[in-house]
Amino acid sequence: MLESLTIQLPSIDSAIALAGEREGNLKVLSQQTGAKLVLRGQELLISGTDTQVDLSQRLIQSLADYWSQGKAITGVDILTARQAIDTRRQEELQDLQKDVLARTRRGEEIRAKTFRQRQYVQAVRTQDLTFCIGPAGTGKTFLAAVLGVQALLANQFERLILTRPAVEAGEKLGFLPGDLQQKVNPYLRPLYDALFEFIDPEKIPNLMERGVIEVAPIAYMRGRTLNNAFIILDEAQNTTPAQMKMILTRLGFQSRMVVTGDLTQTDLPANQASGLAVAEKILQSVEGIAFCHLTKADVVRHPLVQRIVSAYEHYETSKNR
Repeated sequence: MLESLTIQLPSIDSAIALAGEREGNLKVLSQQTGAKLVLRGQELLISGTDTQVDLSQRLIQSLADYWSQGKAITGVDILTARQAIDTRRQEELQDLQKDVLARTRRGEEIRAKTFRQRQYVQAVRTQDLTFCIGPAGTGKTFLAAVLGVQALLANQFERLILTRPAVEAGEKLGFLPGDLQQKVNPYLRPLYDALFEFIDPEKIPNLMERGVIEVAPIAYMRGRTLNNAFIILDEAQNTTPAQMKMILTRLGFQSRMVVTGDLTQTDLPANQASGLAVAEKILQSVEGIAFCHLTKADVVRHPLVQRIVSAYEHYETSKNR
C-alpha cells in the first residue's frame, strides 16, 4: 500500500543541510529506502510503501541533531545511520554524533563519521600503540592528526612528531631543489595540511623551531628515544620491516604512537616486503597494541572516491583469480 508523508523542516538552513549539495543526500536516502523524496522549500515530501516511508522517516529523524541546526550531513552519515537502524545501535549512533573531537580554525566540528572510525578514535585514546589500515579517504591520517594536536594543546604530551618514509616514486631526492628539509617536504605535505586545519600556519615554524612539533622523514628517528610525545607514522606500508621495527622501538615513556597505512598502495620494490604487513602478522596478539581496519564504507571524501576504491578492489580480485 502506497502512502505519503510531509515533514515540515524548521528553516531553510535545515532544509539545505538535509538535502545536501545538489540534493545529493535525498538521492542517497532514496537509494537506501526505495522511497521518493522531494523538497519544496521547507517541506519534505516522502512517498512510497509503508515500510519505505517509515524507514525514511527514521533515518531522517536519526540525523536531526545535525540538519535541525543547519549542520551539513553527508552520504556517509546517512549510511552510518542506516547501519545503526539495521543493527539496533541507535544509542551508539547518538554517542558518535555528540563526540566532537575538535573544531578547525574555521569553527567546523570534526567527528568520527562511521562506527569503525569511532573504534579507531577510541583505540588511539586508550592504547599506547594503534595501527590503522585502510584505503585512501578513510580519515586515517587526519583523525590521528586531530587527536595528536588536541592532546598537544591539552598539554597531555610535550611534543607532536609526524613522520613517514620518503619513498622515491619516479623522482630522486637528489634532483629536487633546495636543502634536505625542502627536498623531503613534498613527502610530508599531507601531514602539514592536517596541522594547518587546527594551528595558525604562522605559528607552526616557531613550534617547530622549539621542537614542540617535528615533521621529519623516518630516517631521522634512528637512535632516538621518543619520550612524552604523540607520534604519527604515516604511509607505513612503504616502510621496510627493519624501518618499522626501528620506529616502533623508539617509543618512550609517557608516549603514544599511531601507525597508518594502506597495504594496497605500496610503493616499495616488488621483491621488498612491507613493514606494515609484517608488523600486522607479528604484533596482532601483543597486549597493549590495537589494530583497526577501515574499508571503502569508511571513505569520507568525495563520493566518487568510494566508487574508485570499489572498482580497484574488483579489478584486483578478478586479476588474482
